Amino acid sequence: MSFGIIEWKSILEGLLFAAGDEGLSLKQLTSVLEIDEPVALEIIEDLKQEYSKKERGLMLIEVAGVYQLTTKKEHAPYLKRLVESPVNQGLSQAALETLAIVAYRQPITRMEIEEIRGVKSERPIQTLVAKGLIQDVGRREGAGRAILYGTTREFLEYFGLKTIDELPALAENLEEDFVQEEADLFFEKFQEVETSGKQ
Repeated sequence: MSFGIIEWKSILEGLLFAAGDEGLSLKQLTSVLEIDEPVALEIIEDLKQEYSKKERGLMLIEVAGVYQLTTKKEHAPYLKRLVESPVNQGLSQAALETLAIVAYRQPITRMEIEEIRGVKSERPIQTLVAKGLIQDVGRREGAGRAILYGTTREFLEYFGLKTIDELPALAENLEEDFVQEEADLFFEKFQEVETSGKQ
């Protein structure tokens, strides 16, 4: 395909957005875009320059050989205000499902979560990270070195657990209903915590 720099930048931006916090390596980009490394680097640099403008709210950065979109540091106070809502404002069904999967299957990547849920899970993950219930616990070996997520001390405290081993046991042969079963357990516990917190 023969595209101009504007079209390539648009495609790259879309790919980085879709990749989320796992980002994309140069090798992945050249493979998906079917272009040579020098061309890919030129497109990356051009997009990086565009994001460096004052009126843009995102940045294109490279971390450990992976390119990703992120917010600007100078906007941190506003982002902090946005995400510092108390946990008891409630978690969506999507967030509860995601939290349950992370709790029972940790450490786990976003793509593995999405395979279990069958839908995109970037936003629920961001919500749970912002609320301090899950965190980055390392990187998966292999291409892309995807971020691994696990639960936090705050998760244990919030749900009244001493260790992760105190999670309610799941019934055997539950693969098909795994997500719903986990989410139901968490929803019940979440309601209990919210109710006791409001008394």
